[in-house]
Amino acid sequence: MLRTLVAFLMVCQIAAAAAQTRGVIEQQPLPPVPLAPSSSAPAAPPPQERVLHLQRDPIAAGPAPDAATAPSPAAPPPAGEGPSSDRVFCDQSVSFRVAPSESVPDRYQPFIGIFSDASWTPQLCAALIVQNVQPDGTASIVYAFGPMGSNVRAPRGVLNGTGVIRDGELRFQNSDGSQYVFKPLYSDLDGRLTTPQGQSYEAVFKRTF
Repeated sequence: MLRTLVAFLMVCQIAAAAAQTRGVIEQQPLPPVPLAPSSSAPAAPPPQERVLHLQRDPIAAGPAPDAATAPSPAAPPPAGEGPSSDRVFCDQSVSFRVAPSESVPDRYQPFIGIFSDASWTPQLCAALIVQNVQPDGTASIVYAFGPMGSNVRAPRGVLNGTGVIRDGELRFQNSDGSQYVFKPLYSDLDGRLTTPQGQSYEAVFKRTF
């Protein structure tokens, strides 16, 4: 009887030890849960900042003095800007339409009209017609150039384009980079031409009617 009891106690101790061992194993910390892989799609780029650009089309306003270029054909006058007129400037016929001065803002009225009898050099004739000016200062212009005298062989042409009036000056640019600036001088326009090489020329463009 005693041996049976001792054996039973030994079996119970072994079972308890085994159960304790299993409990220790079962209580081991679990491995960390792997994080979900990040998306492989690239992050959306930040919104680009909007930049507004003001673009003006430069007028091909004829060559700089002494420049050798082929003559350009005359462009038709813009429609709806007053009665059409034809006159001779620099020994060539020029068609244009000049808007009534009262139809443009007061600050632009000194620029509206026909300005001619000018010469950048003793050999180069020039004339400028400002046909109309929009409220934002955009001016519709006609520029005529040619040699002084019909018997002289040199580039000549009649070209249409746009300029901009800012701070009391009318500005436009030639296709070769020459800069033209005009400002009122009494009833006329005082013109200044600067070539890409830095050469500067001045001339008075007289108002003609």
